[in-house]
Amino acid sequence: MLTIKAHEGIENMFYRQKFDTFIRIFDDVGYITNKSDFADRVTDASGTSFLSALSRSPQSLDTLCEKIAASFVGVTPQDVREDALAFYAMLETDGFIVSGETPEELDTKDTRFSYTALNPKTAKTDFTPQILRAKKSSQEYLEEHFKGSPRLFSFQMELTSRCNERCVHCYIPHENKISDIKPELFYEVLEQCKEMGVLSVTLSGGEPILHKNFCDFLRKAKEYDFSINILSNLTLLNDEIIAEMKANRLSSVQVSLYSMKPEIHDSITMLPGSFCKTRDNILRLIENDIPLQISCPTMKQNKNCFADVMKWAHDHKCRATTDFIMMARYDHTCSNLDNRLDLDDVGKVITDIIEGDTQYQKDILGSDFAERDQRDRSNDIVCGVCVSSICMVANGNIYPCAGWQDYICGNVQQTPLREIWENAPKVKYLRGLRKKDFPECVQCLDRGFCAMCMVRNANENPEGDPLKINPHFCKVAALNRKIVLDWRNKKKTTQ
Repeated sequence: MLTIKAHEGIENMFYRQKFDTFIRIFDDVGYITNKSDFADRVTDASGTSFLSALSRSPQSLDTLCEKIAASFVGVTPQDVREDALAFYAMLETDGFIVSGETPEELDTKDTRFSYTALNPKTAKTDFTPQILRAKKSSQEYLEEHFKGSPRLFSFQMELTSRCNERCVHCYIPHENKISDIKPELFYEVLEQCKEMGVLSVTLSGGEPILHKNFCDFLRKAKEYDFSINILSNLTLLNDEIIAEMKANRLSSVQVSLYSMKPEIHDSITMLPGSFCKTRDNILRLIENDIPLQISCPTMKQNKNCFADVMKWAHDHKCRATTDFIMMARYDHTCSNLDNRLDLDDVGKVITDIIEGDTQYQKDILGSDFAERDQRDRSNDIVCGVCVSSICMVANGNIYPCAGWQDYICGNVQQTPLREIWENAPKVKYLRGLRKKDFPECVQCLDRGFCAMCMVRNANENPEGDPLKINPHFCKVAALNRKIVLDWRNKKKTTQ
């Protein structure tokens, strides 16, 4: 092993990863991400040696260099030191690590997420969300890195199917909201996620806070150094849970707020008083600097007031999104779709989105906008399910994504998660699908304005066929394209 001696000055600095930074090592590929800044980096084999030496505890440059040197043969101590200084300086500039002359200085420099910042990362400059157009996804990028051996990055775990609300649009049949995960199953699966190098774990339901072990689960997730997301209506939030959330490295808490009018919000959740509880607890999370995202699915009940939620979120420096495309229940019953917007109302929402988002307007007016995403994408993956993410319900059943719970790929009480991920026939089938398996989509002129979704196809199809394109979403994509391009042409002629 190379012996590396201390140098004076800056080379005696201490380093550690920031509170909100996570590191994962996959064979000879390193991955680092900061959940506050939504930034990430991938390192090659050499960089992975430098990356893997870091930890959440302060380490001197000497200690780090000794760790790094063990991975190399025939490299001088001075070369290791110089490369380490450059590598760590880059990571610090990009916001992933902190350095200082003392461990105490690191704590001072490690600023965490706060709503008191002028423009926290959870805020958008414009309160109305963009309509996302098809672009190369992070899942596709990861597939290129791990081609032939996909890595499980994101795992969603249902803590309970029980829920204290009965939302009219919910894709989970209400009669199925009856069970909790057994603690021993939760801890066993979490251990398997740790062994597989999973980065992000989402705790969901039902309403996850209903589980009596919710805080214990959060503590264990922190112990394993996962980036945690929580999906909750927040009506049951209390001081103990807030304290545990603050101690954890939460990526976000996602909550649905349907209207700023209590009667409309409560008519959707079917729980009287839910608006006040949810709104007030959103404010409590903001007061405690806990990052959150507000979702406002738009449906018939709130089609005229969803923008008020977007503005309220903007005023409180919170991210907010809306989604006007509703999916059927996973048992293929479609009564919840009675609440879905008709095409005329979808058109009004799209128009409101364009008029309210100045950044999206600039994007639309770009010189290449009309020609984007018309390239050949036939060999692209369809989405990230079974490529970088997968889900589990409380009884241990594994399924592709949150709304696709009847497509069971295995059960972790009979088969280890790794075995399901790597070899389950249904997982391999979905992983092998490409855009060319949907021939009507490959040549469609509206494909740049559409995010074709297999679970939406499957849930609304009586036979649960994910390859059977749902015509409703085709109509939405065509309408989206028409409205956007008409708006663009109108603006271009008046400029």
